[in-house]
Amino acid sequence: MKKFSLLTIYSLLISALTMTFMRNGDADTGYMDSSAVENFESLDLGTFSMSLAVKDIGASLAFYEKLGFQPIENAGSVEQKWLLLSNGNTKIGLFQGMFPTNTLTFNPADARSLLADLEEKGIETTFSMGMENTEGPCSFAVADPDGNPILIDQH
Repeated sequence: MKKFSLLTIYSLLISALTMTFMRNGDADTGYMDSSAVENFESLDLGTFSMSLAVKDIGASLAFYEKLGFQPIENAGSVEQKWLLLSNGNTKIGLFQGMFPTNTLTFNPADARSLLADLEEKGIETTFSMGMENTEGPCSFAVADPDGNPILIDQH
């Protein structure tokens, strides 16, 4: 049996999901129907990363370094029980004891206006912090229909 790396499996999954998302009426080509693009409103969610809830941050760091990830300078530490890693444009966060589950994370330039847009669309938050201030760091979270957490975190 051929073994596939985690990154290979992840890449194949993302490719399949992307093609599924792009199909909007043209099953032969897989390309998005141009009318769907014209009616699509994009929200600037900012930089994406996956926040991983880990049990042993040292062991997790050692594993992800083997996959080519490196700690981002001044972005947490093993001693702090959180740190951010990058491999090219891909970023992940390792968090020990901070999140109950893995979390999709976005870092927009303006989380407050993004929250207002989402509330207008009927999306409810599951958590918020600093949103009452007019500037500075703030964050909020929402959950998708399957309960997957999505953190919006403005630094």
